Amino acid sequence: MPLERYEYMSNVWRDGIFDNKVVFCTGGAGSICSAQVRALVALGANACIIGRNVEKTETVAKDIATVRPGAKVLGIGAIDVRKPELLQAAADRCAKELGSIDFVIAGAAGNFLATIDQISPNALKSVIDIDVLGSYNTVKATLPYLVESAAKHKTNGKTAPRNGTGGRIIFVSATLHYTGTPLQSHVSVAKAGVDAMATAVALEQGPKGITSNVIAPGPIADTEGVARLSKKETRDLSYKAIPSQRYGTVKEIADATIYLFSDSGNFVNGETLVVDGGQWHTAGYGNGFAYPDFLLSGETVTGVAGGKKSKL
Repeated sequence: MPLERYEYMSNVWRDGIFDNKVVFCTGGAGSICSAQVRALVALGANACIIGRNVEKTETVAKDIATVRPGAKVLGIGAIDVRKPELLQAAADRCAKELGSIDFVIAGAAGNFLATIDQISPNALKSVIDIDVLGSYNTVKATLPYLVESAAKHKTNGKTAPRNGTGGRIIFVSATLHYTGTPLQSHVSVAKAGVDAMATAVALEQGPKGITSNVIAPGPIADTEGVARLSKKETRDLSYKAIPSQRYGTVKEIADATIYLFSDSGNFVNGETLVVDGGQWHTAGYGNGFAYPDFLLSGETVTGVAGGKKSKL
């Protein structure tokens, strides 16, 4: 059954604002990134989503394409973002078949729960490689196309751009490293690196017309991350650590994406847009493991899908 429009974006956006634009998204079959891409496609864009699982990536791509008659959405599976040659081939195919790459979402990520003394060097390296190296490889593969798009879609902030916007990248990060998060040292290190990379891209590529920003989601309901990384029996109560007193929705991440890629985000560059209902300010410990008792116990994480037994 097709999703209702309000499930993946607000009703305030005008149809057609991304006509003839192309978005390239790593991690595009995931619950958050697929909502981001779905919203852009509904508003006129075509898209290419990248993932490791071939069947899942192709299935999600076909589903996203149903939101708008005539939409073109490529699903390219068997892509490991840690391998630059695979990402480059995917970016080149995207530009060739769809005509350009105007927007990029670097959303591929890896995660599990464990204390730093329980994390192996290989596990730490895997997370950093997926998040940081994967984001770098995404930038390297798509940057020439983004520079070309930015040149075609210049805006001075005073007159409406004739051909819309282009040359923009969003890195999907997190808030884990702002105050520190137990059981997430590996991801905190990786996301801090992603944030630094986004700023570097803004500084170095901004003069070419590129904008580079970060979206940092908080706990988003009905997503793989929440399902894998928190205990089900405490999940219904953990929202109390969020000032807005609820989990977020994928729609709210998609809305932030539209804002940054649209005419309304022209002068936003090198920034982090946190979409978490204020949660990071509380430094809540809402995944069901009592602090500091669990850490002092020396136990490994159990009762969640994203425990130490992760393949990472």
